[in-house]
Formats: sequence, structure tokens, C-alpha cells
Amino acid sequence: MAEHISKQFDLELETIRTRVLQMGGLVEQQILSAVDALMSGDIARLDKVAAEDALVNAMEVGIDDDCLHIIARRQPAASDLRIVFTVIKIITDLERIGDEAAKIARMGKTIHQSERYQMPRFREIEKMAGVALAMLRRALDAFARLDTSAALELAEEDVRLDENFASELRQLITFMMEDPRTISMSIDTLFMSKAIERIGDHSKNISEYVVYLVKGKDIRHTKIEDIKRETLGR
Repeated sequence: MAEHISKQFDLELETIRTRVLQMGGLVEQQILSAVDALMSGDIARLDKVAAEDALVNAMEVGIDDDCLHIIARRQPAASDLRIVFTVIKIITDLERIGDEAAKIARMGKTIHQSERYQMPRFREIEKMAGVALAMLRRALDAFARLDTSAALELAEEDVRLDENFASELRQLITFMMEDPRTISMSIDTLFMSKAIERIGDHSKNISEYVVYLVKGKDIRHTKIEDIKRETLGR
């Protein structure tokens, strides 16, 4: 990021980047807490995760408002405008990740309160969540370090997570066909699995915004092989 004549402008840009990472840290903790509480059956903690969604929403609104004020006051040039637009896009995906974490918490609470905890599928949820959480952390780290190579690797990780979700879906369908009593539990578990798969999608989006920020290239809806060839010269 280039320095400007106005040190205050540099400070404003750095401040919003820092706040994005703080928001990312909060949604990371949401995911961790939701999955840990699901595994342990901690209803109070599940409620806390769901309630924290309001805090994530407030952070998105606050950062978004700051970005609009920067545009209005500073009238940033192209490279600086990319920073602001990237931040706006990233916080939108972070807010949606927070929504998915809250959804996992709500579904977990429903399962534990209804005493239907007889189907051992939560280990798969935990494994998928580990992959999604690692993707989110790497995406945020790529944003912090402006690392396009790390950002591009997430596209391949997302494919792996999609495969995990497809495998989980097949397993759940098998359970429902073999024993109709598991249908309700399987549907709730499916919603949680889908929420984790969506966290991976949003993390991949963040990595794509990093490439846009650094390279000025929009790589959405582009094949992985083409992205590597055009962006990294591979």
C-alpha cells in the first residue's frame, strides 16, 4: 500500500484493514464456539454464539459506514478505491459467515434439546468445520499480508470441502432410507453441514478479493488452472 501526502488518510486505510481482521477474528471464534458447544451439548454456549451474531452485524455496519465516509471525503484514486471496495466485499462475506455460525448454533440447540442425540454424525461436522475454519484463517492471513499465492490455494481447498459435503449428504440419505426415525436428525445435521460448506464458499470469496486488491484482476467464475496461469504465470 502506497503512502500518501496525508498521513491521516494512510491511518484511515490501515484502521479499516485492522477492523476487518478484528471482525474476522470474531467470526472465527463464533465457528469454534458453535462446533465445540455442539460436540459438548453446551446449550448456554450455543445461545451465546447465536447472540453474538448481532455484534458481527454491528461491526459490518460500522466498517461499511467508515468506507463510505472515506469515499466521500477522500475521493480515493483507483488503487485506494480498490482497497475500500475490497473491504466492503470482505465484510459482507464475514457477516454471512457469522450468520452460518449462528445457524450451526441454533440447529445444535434444537438437536440437543429434543434429545435426539443418537446418531454419531457430529464427528463429520467437526472435521468439515476444521477445514472451513482453516480456509477462513488463511484467507484473512492472505488479506493481512496481501499474499496472492496463499489466496489462490483456497480455491483448491474449497473443492475438498465440497467433496466432504457431498459425502456427508450421501451418508445422511442412506441413514434416512434405512431408518425413517433418523429423518429429523438427518435434516438438522444436513443444515449444519451446508452451513459449513457455505463458510468455505465465503472464505474462497475473500481470497478472490485479495487477488483483485493486489493484481486488479477479477478471478470470480474462473477455472483454477486459468487463474494460476494468468495470475501466477504457472
